[in-house]
Amino acid sequence: MAAALLSDFATEIIIPVCAVIGILFSLIQWALVSRVKLTPNGPSKNNKNGFKDSLIEEEEGVNEHNVVVKCAEIQNAISEGATSFLFTEYQYVGIFMVVFAILIFLFLGSVEGFNTKSQQCTYNVHKKCKPALATALFSTISFLLGAITSVLSGFLGMKIATYANARTTLEARKSVGKAFIVAFRSGAVMGFLLAANGLLVLYITINLFKLYYGDDWEGLFEAITGYGLGGSSMALFGRVGGGIYTKAADVGADLVGKVERNIPEDDPRNPAVIADNVGDNVGDIAGMGSDLFGSYAESSCAALVVASISSFGINHEFTAMCYPLLVSSIGIIVCLITTLFATDFYEIKAVKDIEPSLKYQLIISTFLMTIGIAIVSFIALPSSFTIFNFGVQKVVHNWQLFLCVCVGLWAGLIIGFVTEYYTSNAYSPVQDVADSCRTGAATNVIFGLALGYKSVIIPIFAIAISIFVSFSFAAMYGIAVAALGMLSTIATGLAIDAYGPISDNAGGIAEMAGMSHRIRERTDALDAAGNTTAAIGKGFAIGSAALVSLALFGAFVSRAGIQVVDVLTPKVFIGLIVGAMLPYWFSAMTMKSVGSAALKMVEEVRRQFNTIPGLMDGTTKPDYATCVKISTDASIKEMIPPGALVMLTPLIVGTFFGVETLSGVLAGSLVSGVQVAISASNTGGAWDNAKKYIEAGASEHALTLGPKGSEPHKAAVIGDTIGDPLKDTSGPSLNILIKLMSVESLVFAPFFAAHGGLLFKL
Repeated sequence: MAAALLSDFATEIIIPVCAVIGILFSLIQWALVSRVKLTPNGPSKNNKNGFKDSLIEEEEGVNEHNVVVKCAEIQNAISEGATSFLFTEYQYVGIFMVVFAILIFLFLGSVEGFNTKSQQCTYNVHKKCKPALATALFSTISFLLGAITSVLSGFLGMKIATYANARTTLEARKSVGKAFIVAFRSGAVMGFLLAANGLLVLYITINLFKLYYGDDWEGLFEAITGYGLGGSSMALFGRVGGGIYTKAADVGADLVGKVERNIPEDDPRNPAVIADNVGDNVGDIAGMGSDLFGSYAESSCAALVVASISSFGINHEFTAMCYPLLVSSIGIIVCLITTLFATDFYEIKAVKDIEPSLKYQLIISTFLMTIGIAIVSFIALPSSFTIFNFGVQKVVHNWQLFLCVCVGLWAGLIIGFVTEYYTSNAYSPVQDVADSCRTGAATNVIFGLALGYKSVIIPIFAIAISIFVSFSFAAMYGIAVAALGMLSTIATGLAIDAYGPISDNAGGIAEMAGMSHRIRERTDALDAAGNTTAAIGKGFAIGSAALVSLALFGAFVSRAGIQVVDVLTPKVFIGLIVGAMLPYWFSAMTMKSVGSAALKMVEEVRRQFNTIPGLMDGTTKPDYATCVKISTDASIKEMIPPGALVMLTPLIVGTFFGVETLSGVLAGSLVSGVQVAISASNTGGAWDNAKKYIEAGASEHALTLGPKGSEPHKAAVIGDTIGDPLKDTSGPSLNILIKLMSVESLVFAPFFAAHGGLLFKL
C-alpha cells in the first residue's frame, strides 16, 4: 500500500489556512455590506460607471430623509428583539449544556468504574488504550466545544442578518440587482464564518487531544464524537425554539391582519409585525445555522471514527485520516470562487434573473467541487487501503472513495432541484395548488398535502442510491464521506439559505417605513426566490441528515459490539416500531406548541385592534413589545418537552432495554423521520409560494385568482398559515432528531455495551 502524495506537514498547513481564508473572505463581504449607510446622505451621486443611481423616492417626491431614519429605527427594533430572545434562550440552553456535560462524564466514566488504569482497546485487544475515564473527560470537553461553536454560529448569523436587512431595503431603491448583492453577501458572511469556524475548531481540538492520546487514535476519535453531539443538541433547541417563535408571530400576524382586517403583510398597524420579522432571524437564520453546523460536525465525526479503526488509524497515516477535513477545506475555496460568480462576475438586471442566479450557485459549486474532490482523493489517499466493515477490513481504492463523496454531492444537487420543482411557483405543482384556491381553503389543503407526499419519491430514491453505491464501495466510511460530500458546499448552501430571510425582512422594513409599492415589488421578488432557495436548503439538510445518521448508526453498531441487527428479533422489532413513531410524537409536540402560541398571539392582536383607538387609521402606534414577549415566553417554555423527548430517548432505551432495542429505535426513527421531514417542508413551501403567486399576479392565470383580499387569496393565506409550522418548525427540526439520537447513542455506546439492558437482565 503506497503512501499518500500529500505530506503530513502539508496537511497540517492546508486545513487551517483554508479555514482562515474562509474567515477573512467573510469579513471582506461584511465590510462591503457595511458600505451601505443607514444615515441620510442627500441627493444621489454619480457612481463609478458614470451612471446615476436614481432613487425611486426622488422620482415620486417622497422625503428620503424620513425613509432612511425609519428604516434605521425598524432595523434597531428587530435586532434588539432577536438579540434579547437569543440571550434568553441561551441561558436555558446553557443550563442544559452543563447538566448534560456532567451526565456524559458520569455515564462514560462509570464504564470501568472511574478507573485511571489503561484498558484493552475495543477493536485491537492486543494493544493497551487510554482509560475510560480519559474518554469521559475528553468527550465532555469536545461536547462543550461543539455546543459553544454551534451557539456562536447561530448568533453570528443572526447578527449579520439583522445588520443587513435594512441595508437591502435601501439598496432596493436603486435597483433589484444592488439589493440582491447586499442580501447575498450577507448570507455569504454567515456561510463562510460557519464553515470555517466549524473546521478550525474541530482541527484544533483533534491536535490538542493528540497531545494526550499520542498513538491511541481509537480513543482520540471516540472522544471527538462529543463535538458532533454538542453541535446538534444546541441546534435542536435553536431550531425548535426559533421555529415556535417565528411561526407563532407569523400565524398571528397573517390571520388577523390579512384575513380579518384586510391589511397588507408587514403593515406597521399590525401589532405582531415586529415579532414576525424578529422570528425570521431567530428561526430561519440562527436555528438553521446551528442545524447545518451540527450536520457538518457529525458527518466529520462519523467519518473520523470509522477511519480511526481502519488502516488510516491503525498505521497512523495522518493525511489520509484527515481526508474528511481536507474535503471540507477544499469546499471553502470552491464556495469562495462560486460566490464571486453571484456578486462580481454576473450582474442581475431584472427580477427574472434572481432565481437563475441562485440556481447557478448550486450548479457551479457542485461542478467545481467534483474537481476539488478528485484532486484531494488522489493526493491525500494511498492508492489502496482498508476500511473497517463490521469486524473485517475491506480493501478500498482511492477512486472508489472519490466516487462515494461525489455520489453524496450530486445526490444533494438532485434533492435540491426536485425540492425547487415542487416549491417554486414557476412550475406546475405550485400553480395547481394556487388554482385549487378557487374552491376555498379545503381543496387548497388537500392539494398541498398531496404535493408534499409526492415530493418525497425522488429524494428518497436519490438517498437510497447514494447509500447503496457508497456502502458497496467503502462500507460505513463511504456513507459518512457521502454525507460530507453533500455538505462540502455548505458555505454556498448557507449563503443561499440565509439570503431568503434577509430579503423577507427587507420587504417587511419597506412596508413599515411606508416606501413606494415599486420597492415592495422588488423586495417581494427577492423574497419569493428566497423562499424556494430556503426549501432547497432544507432539502440538503434533510438528505445529509439521513446519510449522517446512517453512518453514525453504523459506527454505533460497531462500537456497541452488535454482530448483526436482526429485525426478526423481538427486542429489535419493538425498537423499530417505537423509533418509527418518534417523529410523529415530536411533530405533534412542535405543531401544538406553535398552535397554542399562535392562539395567544391572535387574541392579543385582536385585542389591540379592538381597544386601541386610531390603530386602524394609522394615527396611533400598536404595542409591539407585548407581541414580542408572547412569542419569546411561548417558545422558551415550549421548546423544552420536544428537546427532552429527543435527548432522553436514547439514554432511557439504551440503559433499560439495551443496545439491540436501541439499534431498532435508531433505524425506525431514521426511516420514518426522513419521509415526514421532506413532505412537511415541501408542503409548507408550496403553500407559501402559491399565496405569493396569487399576490404577484405575474401571469394571466395568477390574475384570475387575485388580487389581494379576493376569496382565492384568503384561501391561499389559510393554506400558508397551516404550512408555516410544517415548513419552519416540525420539518426542519426532524432532521436534527434523527441525527441527534444517532450521535448521542454513539457517544454513550461504551456505557450501553457495558451496563445497558437492565430490564432484560432481571
